[in-house]
Amino acid sequence: MTNDTQHFHGEFKVIGGKLVVADVTSDGKTITEVKISGDFFLEPEEAYFDLAPALVGASVTADNATLRGRLDEALAGYGSELAMHGFSTADIATVVRRALGSAANFTDFDWQVIRGEVLPTQLNVALDQVLLEEVAAGRRQPTLRFWEWEDTAAVIGAFQSYVNELRPEGVEKHNVQVVRRISGGGAMFMEGGNCITYSIFVPPALVAGLDYEESYVFLDQWVLAALKTFGVEAFYKPINDISSTGGKIGGAAQKRMRDGALLHHVTMSYDIDADKMVEVLRIGEAKISDKGVASAKKRVDPLRSQTGEARKDIIDVMADTFANRYGATYGTYTPEELERAQELVDEKFGTEKWTHRVP
Repeated sequence: MTNDTQHFHGEFKVIGGKLVVADVTSDGKTITEVKISGDFFLEPEEAYFDLAPALVGASVTADNATLRGRLDEALAGYGSELAMHGFSTADIATVVRRALGSAANFTDFDWQVIRGEVLPTQLNVALDQVLLEEVAAGRRQPTLRFWEWEDTAAVIGAFQSYVNELRPEGVEKHNVQVVRRISGGGAMFMEGGNCITYSIFVPPALVAGLDYEESYVFLDQWVLAALKTFGVEAFYKPINDISSTGGKIGGAAQKRMRDGALLHHVTMSYDIDADKMVEVLRIGEAKISDKGVASAKKRVDPLRSQTGEARKDIIDVMADTFANRYGATYGTYTPEELERAQELVDEKFGTEKWTHRVP
C-alpha cells in the first residue's frame, strides 16, 4: 500500500429490502480492495465470494452502470441457480458509489423541522430558494419544512410553459396566483388546506452516490412510513410520483446546487377540488392518454379519502415520524430568512419576467 491509500465506508438500505454495506479501499484512481456485507440473502453461497473481486480494478469514478456490469458479468456463470433476495447488483453498485462519495446517513446531521405559520404562496416558494442557499452555505442546519398557506395558487415547475400549463379563463375566474418555483416537475393547484406540501433541504453528503431516481425514493422513506401508520400503502412510481394502492397521491421535484446541496419538494393531495383544478390547469394529453378530463380527475386520490383523518393530524404524524427517526428538533425561520424571502418575491418570484420566463 502507498501513502495514497484511502479507506471508505458506505451503507445503503434497499427500499423494501435489506441493508447493504461496502468497505472500499482505493489508491486514489482505482478500487484496490472491497468488502461487501449486509443482512441480505444470496444463493449459492459461492457467489458471495465473486462480488468483491469483480469490483477490484474499477475506476473510483465509475458510474452505477459500469459497476453493475462488472458484477453481472462475474455472476453470469451461476445462471438460474443465482438468487439474490433483498438486494441486487445495482444496489451493490449504489453502496460502493456512496462509499467512494463519502456519503452520510440522515442521522449524521442535526436536523430541524419547521411547522411554519401561514404565508402567501409566493413567499413559500421564495423560502425554498433562501433555505437551500442557507444550507448550502452552512449557515443553516439541514431542514424539513411544511408549507402553510391560505391563498389559491398554481405553482408551476421551473421549465414549464406558462401558456401550455394554465387556462387563463380558469385563472381569472378563481383568482389564482400563478407562481413559478425553482425546482422542476409539474404544476400544482394549491388552495388553503387542499394539499400537504413539504420541502427538505439536504447537504451533498446525504445523496452522494445516488442518481436522481434513487435520491427521490431515498429521501421520502420516512413519509412512506408515516403514511403506513394510517393504513396507506404508499410507494414510488419512477421517477417522482408518490402513489398507493388507491391511486396517485402526489409528486416530488428537486433542485440541485452546483456543490450538490439539494432541495427536495413534495406536494400530496389532501382534499383537491378536481373540477376547479381542471378549470385552472391544462392536463397534458401525454399524461392522460386519450381518456380525457374525467381521467385527469381520477389520477389523484386525496389523502383525506384514503385516511379519513384531518390534514393537521396527518402532518403531525409526518413531522413526528421524521423527528423520531432522525433525532430532529423543532424550530422556525429566522427574521433574516423571512426578510430575504420577501426581497426575492419583490425581485423575482412576484415578477412577470420570472413567472413568464418560459412563455
